[in-house]
Amino acid sequence: QVQLVESGGGSVQAGGSLRLSCSVSGIIPSTLCMGWFRQAPGKERAAVAIIDTDGSTIYADSVKGRFSISKDNPKTMYLQINSLKSEDTAMYYCAAGRGCNLRYAPYWGQGTQVTVSS
Repeated sequence: QVQLVESGGGSVQAGGSLRLSCSVSGIIPSTLCMGWFRQAPGKERAAVAIIDTDGSTIYADSVKGRFSISKDNPKTMYLQINSLKSEDTAMYYCAAGRGCNLRYAPYWGQGTQVTVSS
């Protein structure tokens, strides 16, 4: 059984930082494209960062220069979030799949809440 578990969310002030983690079990993470999505109230879930099996990364324009995705540990993916803004407030989800069109990924975590106050 494949499980993705996010952690590291919380409430921070604007300008602060957080490091989100996504732990993977039940499948070999090195064979998967993985990424982070977020969904704010009343908005659609959207990709913010993706990391492919070769380590290449893609970021949404709104987070470039502030967010950094990595897989330093084979079974754990991270999202370093710096210079947080109020518009970053959302539920953050990790996703994994065989291809990088992760909107249709088969594996999702339950989410971790990030709340930014100004």
